[in-house]
Amino acid sequence: MKSAVILFPGSNREQDAARAIREASGRAPAIVWHADPELPPGTDLVVLPGGFSYGDYLRCGAIAARSPIMRAVARHAERGGLVLGICNGFQILCEAGLLPGVLMRNASRRFVCKMQHLRVENATTPFTRGYAEGQVVKFAIAHGEGNFEADDATLEAIEGAGQVAFRYCDAAGRVDQAANPNGAEHNIAGVFNRRFNVLGLMPHPENLIDPLVGGIDGRPLFAALAA
Repeated sequence: MKSAVILFPGSNREQDAARAIREASGRAPAIVWHADPELPPGTDLVVLPGGFSYGDYLRCGAIAARSPIMRAVARHAERGGLVLGICNGFQILCEAGLLPGVLMRNASRRFVCKMQHLRVENATTPFTRGYAEGQVVKFAIAHGEGNFEADDATLEAIEGAGQVAFRYCDAAGRVDQAANPNGAEHNIAGVFNRRFNVLGLMPHPENLIDPLVGGIDGRPLFAALAA
């Protein structure tokens, strides 16, 4: 697998994403600057990492979504290439129109940083085939704008098409408001596009690949992509 991690001004998780890819595939990804017009030839996977691109000015991800490299990312996705957006990367993908919905301020109006249980909703995609449907995993979350919102028609469409990737839940897999850290509609933590080759999620699987830092529940996602 040949991969690329996009670096925006204000990104701070690009090296975490690069390490997760390297550990899974044995091959280091290219780090691509946001002003570059093209991806490296032969790129299979593009990762938009977490952080605070452009200081989260205007709206989270709104300026980064208009960077030159995002036109290349959109063309890559149109060709069927894989795209993974984590936290700020999820926000960028929504702002770029590559994923449905939008990420709003947390319902609590506070930044949330903790470990969070998630339920795997669709385990048939290139990203999630290392998990079982209904499996409960634990990732880290760290965001102030992770509240996934969409209109009723969009929510009905993504639910009906199986585009929900992960939901916030408790340790037993129960999905309710008590287990919702940010107010997201339907407890949605991550979504796919219609072709299932683009995934955005607010939690950080790249930080859960080593037992020394709290667990390895994120490792199957990267292993699946590298397979």
